[in-house]
Amino acid sequence: MPRSRKLIALSSLGAIALAASLGAAAAQPLSVVELFTSQGCSSCPPANANLIKVKDQPGVLALSFNVTYWDYLGWKDTFGKQEFTQRQVSYEPPLGHDGPFTPQVVVNGHADVVGAAPGEIEHLISATGKTGGPSLSLAGGKVAIGAGAAPGGKADVWLVRYAKGVVQVPVARGENTGRTLPHANVVHALEKLGSWTGEATSYALPAASGGLNTAVLVQSPGGGPILAAATN
Repeated sequence: MPRSRKLIALSSLGAIALAASLGAAAAQPLSVVELFTSQGCSSCPPANANLIKVKDQPGVLALSFNVTYWDYLGWKDTFGKQEFTQRQVSYEPPLGHDGPFTPQVVVNGHADVVGAAPGEIEHLISATGKTGGPSLSLAGGKVAIGAGAAPGGKADVWLVRYAKGVVQVPVARGENTGRTLPHANVVHALEKLGSWTGEATSYALPAASGGLNTAVLVQSPGGGPILAAATN
């Protein structure tokens, strides 16, 4: 083979290998860590701080869902939404709880802990492992889900928009009056894109606005386990 053609071939092989490597990295399973918290809950700041400690760990998708049921104490949570409260409520029966509480950390949709004590979240991540469901990728304006086994024959596909990083929120009333509370990877929107039944499926991925990041979760219905997760 002439030297020039050999170099082209090697370059092409290198590009293919790099693409395969990047594709494999994007497809790595994640540990999805959801913190249900409230600015009106005096017990929540330690859990907020603990989530900050794990948010940048490799293989971890950390999300803060601010709930609304403490708003009556005098401070309306600036990030709270009813759909986030309902997401937490749906977790409680499968997890063996009578009702929602804060703070609560749920990992991969099937194990939970209060999350306020040092090391609690890290221990739960280690004990729970990572999602092991179908392949899932976000590219080219699409959500692509590979074929696989859907427990019960069906799973929900959730679109999550969140602000990556830490934001500080001053609280003027309620149990945390006068405190400035840190929040990590705050969720601003939650939307069901559709369903996955085990066959390879794709959905259009709407463009994010306001500088928000995107995550997609494939999850058994009714607060069941998260089968796959991906983020940009």
